[in-house]
Amino acid sequence: MISKAQFNSEIEGIISNAIREDVGDGDHSSLSCIPASALGKAKLLVKDEGVIAGIEFAKLVFAHVDPNMKVEVLIEEGSRVKYGDIVFYVEGPSQSILKAERLVLNAMQRMSAIATKTRQFVDLLDGTGTKVLDTRKTTPGIRALEKWAVKIGGGENHRFALYDMIMLKDNHIDFAGGITKAINKTKTYLKNTNRDLKIIVEARNLTEIEEILQSDGIYRILIDNFNYEDTKKAVKLIGNQCLTESSGGINEKTIRNYALCGVNYISSGALTHSVYNMDLSLKAVN
Repeated sequence: MISKAQFNSEIEGIISNAIREDVGDGDHSSLSCIPASALGKAKLLVKDEGVIAGIEFAKLVFAHVDPNMKVEVLIEEGSRVKYGDIVFYVEGPSQSILKAERLVLNAMQRMSAIATKTRQFVDLLDGTGTKVLDTRKTTPGIRALEKWAVKIGGGENHRFALYDMIMLKDNHIDFAGGITKAINKTKTYLKNTNRDLKIIVEARNLTEIEEILQSDGIYRILIDNFNYEDTKKAVKLIGNQCLTESSGGINEKTIRNYALCGVNYISSGALTHSVYNMDLSLKAVN
């Protein structure tokens, strides 16, 4: 996994790029009709139901735009919210509030949707011991936000990107000439480059699992697109040799059944690629 410093750098980059994209050489709508000296107050209003996420990110955005802005948080990150709830108040120069408004809303609406979906999956797994993982199926440029939202919703982050974990999927295996060759080449590469990265290997059937188990040093086996019965067989076959992860089109209707097969993790791209933004608005307080 990436370090805290790397993650913070990603967040800073997202804010800087988003402000550049949205503000350019100035918010001329505000500059044209609101005095620079004018002070204002606004509230973050919920117009939906779900799990609120992105409050800490919003605070970073406000601070980036104008350190003079102050945020009063009324509802904690990761809390369930309903229509009419006020999440926070922000006070400061009116021009600055308006400059930050769209980035704050876009991010929080997206993050809250992801956190809500994640919490739904986490609740469905209650009592099974299986944990929910996200994937790299994220929106280009804002992966750090979306994975942050998964954590807020109670899920766990898979690898952040291609550089922080080895994941040998079907194409890697086929291009390398087979499972054993792919694993051996990977171990040699890690040794030669002095890298300490965990290795996950995808299996398409039980025969491939048996082959993977012939190699040591595997952190997790990805049991991909298996049915329930074969997943149970795979878990029994793997035993305690390494961790297990189910994936492949798993949804609200099937996730608990896969968990009851005994896997350690279930990964779902739907957490980040199939959500509808939570309806939020930033309204001036008179």
